[in-house]
Amino acid sequence: MNKFCLLSFQLLVFSIGWSQSAGYWQQKVDYKMNVVVDAKNYQYKGNQTLVYTNNSPDTLKRVYYHLYNNAFQPGSEMDARVQSIADPDRRMITKTKVEGKDVKESRIAKLKPNEIGYLRISNFKQDGVAAEAKEVGTILEVTLAKPLLPNTQTVFTLDFDGQVPVQIRRSGRNNAEGVEFSMSQWYPKIAEFDFEGWHADPYIAREFHGVWGNFDVNITIDKDYVLGGSGYLQNKNEIGKGYQDSGIAVTYPKKTKTLTWHFIAPNVHDFTWAADKNYLHDSYQIPNGATLHFLYKNNPKIIDNWKKAEPETAHLMQFYNQTVGKYPYDQYSVIQGGDGGMEYAMCTLILGEGDYDGLIGVIAHEMAHSWFQHVLASNESKHGWMDEGFTSYLEDLGLNEIATKKVVNPHEGSYKGYYFMVNSGKEQPQSTHSDRYDNNQMYSITSYSKGDVFLAQLGYLIGKENLMKTIKRYYTDFKFKHPTPNDIKRTAERVSGANLDWYLTDWTQTTNTIDYGIKSIEEKENNTAVTLERIGRMPMPIDVTVRYTDGTQESFYIPLRMMSFIKENPTPEIKRTVLSDWAWAYPTYTFQLSKPKSSIQNITIDESGLMADVKKENNVYPAEVKPEVKKQTEKSPPK
Repeated sequence: MNKFCLLSFQLLVFSIGWSQSAGYWQQKVDYKMNVVVDAKNYQYKGNQTLVYTNNSPDTLKRVYYHLYNNAFQPGSEMDARVQSIADPDRRMITKTKVEGKDVKESRIAKLKPNEIGYLRISNFKQDGVAAEAKEVGTILEVTLAKPLLPNTQTVFTLDFDGQVPVQIRRSGRNNAEGVEFSMSQWYPKIAEFDFEGWHADPYIAREFHGVWGNFDVNITIDKDYVLGGSGYLQNKNEIGKGYQDSGIAVTYPKKTKTLTWHFIAPNVHDFTWAADKNYLHDSYQIPNGATLHFLYKNNPKIIDNWKKAEPETAHLMQFYNQTVGKYPYDQYSVIQGGDGGMEYAMCTLILGEGDYDGLIGVIAHEMAHSWFQHVLASNESKHGWMDEGFTSYLEDLGLNEIATKKVVNPHEGSYKGYYFMVNSGKEQPQSTHSDRYDNNQMYSITSYSKGDVFLAQLGYLIGKENLMKTIKRYYTDFKFKHPTPNDIKRTAERVSGANLDWYLTDWTQTTNTIDYGIKSIEEKENNTAVTLERIGRMPMPIDVTVRYTDGTQESFYIPLRMMSFIKENPTPEIKRTVLSDWAWAYPTYTFQLSKPKSSIQNITIDESGLMADVKKENNVYPAEVKPEVKKQTEKSPPK
């Protein structure tokens, strides 16, 4: 990208990101990093210059950096968590037999000195003056040489010395599929400071949060490696034109031992790269859109799957653009690496040796993060459901879009996962910090499945058309602004006119459940009185469908009083009657059918299945007798 285009992009982002609300502010960072990689020993040295702009109303006396590599050391908080949690991530443990029993042991605890990860900082200065920098686990606490006043800039410089850990979680070397370098969260990364204060969370297990800025990165590594990741390659002619244009192997002068890859990534909140000597590289141009890059191992067993995925990935990106809003960067890379699937700025690292459905499924999920985590960028540590759940919602729509056989409710799997969690008795509120869940499975279902249901059920509340308008407006209003839960709620209210504070509160801050039932059907003078009851704590508006023995049907809509809203008829082909509202405090509600009980074939609460009622069996008259269904656990998501 040339300087004029880069400046134009930044000005566009500035005007979009800062014009939405008076008094809004966020910090800004500009990184310059030069890194030299010792590929033989999996170590690297570098220096970093960071221009930090304090747009806050606060005077800052300290700043904090993340040192994520330090998590991969025996005795770290991450190691302790793996050893203490009831269901540790299977990628982070080994199983051994002790007296005939399976014993799970932390892989981190067994790392040798040349296998651990570390990131050591030296020579920290603020505007050329030494500042005190103290390493505390995965956090660097810096006491500034001079306070940083509001609306001023300062320059931080430092040197860093890192070692790439054996691949255990996300970042690392020599992953399960033989990719040498998966370099995510590998550099000293300044923590986010916003209206809530500092977000200097230790790296224990979960997600990342960062400050938007521009990255200018030089990576010097042995010439035999091919790199891909965040940003735009600036020196493709020096690296070899074949890398960018075709993936054809490049012949270098024999005297050249190393190459320096120069990347610029504008307005992102992280920078990730991967490298391997055996990468193939393909590119795929989306008409009037981004260029897709695919980097994967030259393994005959996977090549066909990866090439098949290229046009479908393009189809998915076009669908996401239409559904949410335009992807704002000029390229996106799908790279074989990491330990499953994980989203990063302008790229993803994924495992690539599974079957095709698994490959395209992970791509669909991780690329969808580009909208919710890398353009909107809510705080995943505090509100994981806003990213993982909304990403899962978009993924479901995308996979249904490219599927040969479409389904009516592509989110059905997430509803089943949510019901399983409720029945387990282990659910915690969605407002729980991502590191504070009692076990990993409940975190996954809460963030992915229940977060997905939050949007799908919002469509039940305000109507599908209003939901799709809400998603687009949410993206337009809050891109590059780190939205909070209240922002998605207020956007839905602005679009629909409904009052939704009760929905955000009950669904995300409590474990209240929805349970409505048909209590009684009583005939009175050729009319039928239908009495419904609210059994669960969480209120909802109610759709009721009545089918008669003569083949006719009609529907009834009972608005929720505290919602102050009547949605459009979701089935306009069926006559609908809007009844008087139902206030939460009343446990029952009765309405009349102008036909005798004998003429009723069945009555159903919420035929759409979009209301997450935890006991469907009492939603139907006459009651359906179903065979006992064995409980099924939901598989953990790809991350």
